[in-house]
Amino acid sequence: MTTRPRHPERREDALSRERIVGAAVELLDDKGESGLTFRALAAQLETGPGAIYWHVANKNELLAAATAAVLAPVMSAEVTGTPQEVIRAVTVGVFDAIEAHPWVGAQLSANPTQPTVLRIFERIGQQVRALGVPPSARFTAASSVLHFVLGVGGQNAALARTLRGTTNRSDHLAAVSAEWADLDPDEFPFTRAVADELRDHDDRAQFLDGVDLILAGIARLR
Repeated sequence: MTTRPRHPERREDALSRERIVGAAVELLDDKGESGLTFRALAAQLETGPGAIYWHVANKNELLAAATAAVLAPVMSAEVTGTPQEVIRAVTVGVFDAIEAHPWVGAQLSANPTQPTVLRIFERIGQQVRALGVPPSARFTAASSVLHFVLGVGGQNAALARTLRGTTNRSDHLAAVSAEWADLDPDEFPFTRAVADELRDHDDRAQFLDGVDLILAGIARLR
């Protein structure tokens, strides 16, 4: 009498692209972009790298998918209000996502033609059109908002990467503020004058003020 070989029970959490991307987000949050390798991801998922490659072709595709996953709630959120209010809600949603996941800012800035950036641009552009901006000025207006978002996101990501495992933001800003205050008054009169504001400023409030400044300029195009 022969017996059939016993097959291992099928895992309930079978490997999928969604599960891979979720694990990648966790690794990125914990170790940053340099810590995301297929070897580390395979270890976290308790599988082999080959199984991951079945779902994701390379690291760039994985980074783009992780970025899209983090920003998906922002892109799918229903926002009501004036066009200005919608633009503020979308942009601050992106800001908050980058604040929670600094690597997202770096990824958006590194590849501004990726689908996630295009979706941000589209949402901003629709509201620019709703503001009554002339067609000839819509591309520049929407691009200005987008470039501000990507620029701030990239800067915040760079700062988070610089401070990782060393010091906190408050201590860093206090140190830089002191350096600014000690600059040559003839060569850097403005920078010296705003040194205290650098130390005490709130990133989110400053970001929204910047968005409002751009929106005020766009309103003059109507």
